Amino acid sequence: MALLGLSIELLALFIGFGFMVGVFFGFFGMGGSFLVTPALLILDYPAPVAIGSSMAFVFGTAVIATLKHHDVGEVDYKLGALMFVGIVLGIEGGKAVVFFLEALGRAELVVGVAYILLLAAIGVLFVRSALNQSTDDDDDTGDEIPEIAQTIKSYNIPPMVTLTDGSKASMWTISGVGGGVGLVSGFLGVGGGFIRMPAIYYLIGVSLTAAVGTSLFGALMSGAVGAFTYGLSGVIDIGVVTALLMGSALGARIGSAATAYVDEDDVTIYFGIMLLLASTAVAFGELATWLEMPILDTVSFVLLVGSSLFVTVVIFYYGVQAVRTTDSHPGTAAKGND
Repeated sequence: MALLGLSIELLALFIGFGFMVGVFFGFFGMGGSFLVTPALLILDYPAPVAIGSSMAFVFGTAVIATLKHHDVGEVDYKLGALMFVGIVLGIEGGKAVVFFLEALGRAELVVGVAYILLLAAIGVLFVRSALNQSTDDDDDTGDEIPEIAQTIKSYNIPPMVTLTDGSKASMWTISGVGGGVGLVSGFLGVGGGFIRMPAIYYLIGVSLTAAVGTSLFGALMSGAVGAFTYGLSGVIDIGVVTALLMGSALGARIGSAATAYVDEDDVTIYFGIMLLLASTAVAFGELATWLEMPILDTVSFVLLVGSSLFVTVVIFYYGVQAVRTTDSHPGTAAKGND
């Protein structure tokens, strides 16, 4: 028996995986969609299909998460719109590289290796950030503009534009951020939030909360453009995308709601560890192909799904604990209290 062109087992797997990715997307404003492409590659989907389907999934999930952040006024639509041209050009460039590599028969290999390096690098950054935060808990600079952003903003390179929060930024900076994120999105089939959110915060210089919400809006746009361009090439698996979205529709809203109760610093180190395990999982998947050992594909997928499940459970655990604390002490703020 099959639904949406998938076996019942695969359908349940994609719905569950979509739910976990949705939680990450809603909670962190990044860092969930880029697990989808490796998962599809491990399941032997061709690289263009894995990337195109992931881009379509990014769009659907970003719509849900962006609406949640819109409700609390954390989206700078003007900044997101200004990044749009750079995103479009970057995605087209990334897509051209993918299809060129596919014609050479090297797309799966190159994309897989890129994921191994990327996930490992980002995982290390998250773990280091969490460890540094634990030794510097007295610095509460969540809504302050980083020093590097202040330095960049001090150079008035025209044309300058005024953002929604009243600050000014150069169109060159905004376009550069959009183009760089678009290139990564088009090549790897990700929303690019793990690059876009820090870039908006550290380079363009908006508050952290606005950076998260605007990053999700950027994912919505890059996902829409990517899904359209890959869709024109007929490489999107609608069944896979639908199953993933069925799970993420709930997960994204839960993840977004959890930000009101859970301090991101509490779970950042676990997220970093998950990325390191995901990098290892993709490496096992590549080895399975090179060494012709199917058992390594199984190990790879178990690592990828298992690490994602672990971080989802951690977020739920901290959320339940915070809700219980709030219920026991009604006068206490849900998150970030001293």
